[in-house]
Amino acid sequence: MTASTFLVTVSGPDRVGVGAELFAALASLDELGATLSDVAQITIRGALVLCAEVGVDEGVTIEKIRLALTKRDIERAGISASVEPVTPSDVVHGGRLLVTLLAPSISARQLDAVFATFARNDSTCERIVHLASYPVDCYELVVRGSNHSVLREALAGVAKSVGLDLAVQRAGLHRRAKHLVVMDADSTLLQDEVIDLLADACGCAEEVSVITEAAMSGAIDFAESLRRRVALLEGLPESVLDEVRAKLRLTPGARTLLRTLLRLGYVPAVVSGGFVEVLAPLLAELHVDYLEANRLEIKDGVITGRLAAPIVDRAGKARALERFAREVGVPLEQTVAVGDGANDIDMISVAGLGIAFNAKPVVQEHADAALSVPYLDAVLYFLGISREEIDTE
Repeated sequence: MTASTFLVTVSGPDRVGVGAELFAALASLDELGATLSDVAQITIRGALVLCAEVGVDEGVTIEKIRLALTKRDIERAGISASVEPVTPSDVVHGGRLLVTLLAPSISARQLDAVFATFARNDSTCERIVHLASYPVDCYELVVRGSNHSVLREALAGVAKSVGLDLAVQRAGLHRRAKHLVVMDADSTLLQDEVIDLLADACGCAEEVSVITEAAMSGAIDFAESLRRRVALLEGLPESVLDEVRAKLRLTPGARTLLRTLLRLGYVPAVVSGGFVEVLAPLLAELHVDYLEANRLEIKDGVITGRLAAPIVDRAGKARALERFAREVGVPLEQTVAVGDGANDIDMISVAGLGIAFNAKPVVQEHADAALSVPYLDAVLYFLGISREEIDTE
């Protein structure tokens, strides 16, 4: 039976073979009943810190462990090794959370605010991974604490006050399981609002823009606003749809996001209050197979000002996400929803991870995470995907 636990720490300039020497030293203690219970390592610009937690029987003293390290001649070329006892009081009990921090640049002052929040909430950070340094700065922290809900709330307030984007998720293997990532189109995947471009073509842009803004802020019902805006398009020739599609601009990082998701086995989808007639050809080019959007009624090559199918509204977006999840074969906790408007709230709320992308405050209140940077591929960092993985073809 294990009587004591020791933490062995090796630090100094990294060199070939130091890990092998440490584990050979620990292996020599096997016959004395020593067991390896945990290992962690970090190397930054050639500086190494390697830790091993070892459980030992009563007969194995700290001196015997130090002797084993000495015999392996680990302490040379500037590398030092230390052994210290670890007691139960050194451990913060509770489950692990993944805390992702993102900003154009993350300062020590911002990290100070976050780590002070951990301390105030009886939590500790076990691991830090620098996921990206461009075009944004992003760190993923593995945090252990006993009260996750209180910690989430505290971190959200601190992150907002110091200018950090934040996501707090449960840790586990599910992060690398198959995921469905559902995005809104207008002002999320795209920089544009499709109906505003259509309105430009019919000379009613100002009137449509006012209705669009009211719908996105939640001031009026989306379904009613869509009917009003589509009615203003009556008489436009069908050929205008091709002209509008040619003007669409993808959000910066959108192609990178989709390319990376597909390469890593994730399934991208789009659920939009926009129109199939405009979006479907574009998404086919981007290899996105799942789309739910509204349909315009077109007769004799002319837009009638009416819709040809039930409206994809706020509730309809959530239903589409649930249907796509069933078709893809993933549970809802492995779905991600990204949107910016009030009609995305239900979709964001039902997904395993809801992300508000440069969104109105009312949307951010319902999201698990909020992004304020203009790059859509920053969504990948909330999935634990590093910049190095993104840039690997």
